[in-house]
Amino acid sequence: MSALKDLIASRIRPDVQAMQAYVVHDASGMVKLDAMENPYGLPPEYQAQLGQRLGALALNRYPGPGVHDLQAALRRFVPVPEGFDLMLGNGSDELISLLALACARPPEAACGFQKASVLAPEPGFVMYAMSAQWQGLDFHGVPLTADFELDVPAMLAAIARHRPAITYLAYPNNPSANLWDDAAMLAVVEAAGQAGGLVVIDEAYQPFAAKSWLDQLPRHCHVLLLRTLSKFGLAGVRLGYLVGPQALVAEINKVRPPYNVSVLNCEAALFALEHADVFEAQAREIRAQRAMLMQALAKLPGVRVFPSEANMILLRVPQAQKTFDGLVAHGVLVKNVSKMHSLLNNCLRLTVGTAPENRQLLDALEASL
Repeated sequence: MSALKDLIASRIRPDVQAMQAYVVHDASGMVKLDAMENPYGLPPEYQAQLGQRLGALALNRYPGPGVHDLQAALRRFVPVPEGFDLMLGNGSDELISLLALACARPPEAACGFQKASVLAPEPGFVMYAMSAQWQGLDFHGVPLTADFELDVPAMLAAIARHRPAITYLAYPNNPSANLWDDAAMLAVVEAAGQAGGLVVIDEAYQPFAAKSWLDQLPRHCHVLLLRTLSKFGLAGVRLGYLVGPQALVAEINKVRPPYNVSVLNCEAALFALEHADVFEAQAREIRAQRAMLMQALAKLPGVRVFPSEANMILLRVPQAQKTFDGLVAHGVLVKNVSKMHSLLNNCLRLTVGTAPENRQLLDALEASL
């Protein structure tokens, strides 16, 4: 054991040793409302059809033309602007890591001998910081306002000071679930561009949001759009995609591992896009359930509900840990985000579930406050 400890100490990077692994909690036997998943499975009438298609795939071969078919299908599903390209990833997490890898330039005179860095508002998606650290970039988090809006003066000051290679803007944000002000977004986008950096608009929750930045992409050659099919209803498939100017995407694509999207993932995603109406109907139901939940949550004593444009709701309760433990005791698992950032003090994040799941959540919450 001592030899193994010595080996780890001498060969594993110290910053990696100091990190905490991403933890996925066991939700067996519980109402799982902690991970922003679409709660609806594939309708039974489609399950057999998908099974037949998956069973007919050549699993003995590396992925082939199906990847190009999926890219073409996504182009029909998402109106990619002329002169822009689309890159696939094994979930958006992989694309975030590949962006960091592609931009991890060493310190040099042209950048004042600063390390390449990533900048994002906080609290935000933890993978922005984690991927930066994995690839040896600095990460700079800029606190949001108390109402989880962009602090534009602070963002502009941070961009001027750090000149980040990548600035992430989640739209809607996770875990606060809100869309940021248009003027604030534009100010940050333009400042990052003037500083010579990329901006990644992360629209993971686009199926539930009222707005998108897709139509603004042609106005900004330094902006990339990141999306995933996870919230669409395919979290288990692990399929993300990046949209950006062809020349820029071509450079990032050079660090993508070959065959990063399996034939099973690809075929399942193709099948889902062929039946997009089913998943769009599910998204409508989730939005309707979100509205019902927000009204009901606002009536609970001591609870503050924040605006949501995603399939999650952030709320502040008198005692987050007590309420979280009570929900678990009632068989409901949500996310206690109260220790992620000081702005999230006593906050819980709830995924919008099915009508029965939401009813159970409300009953459990009322008993746990």
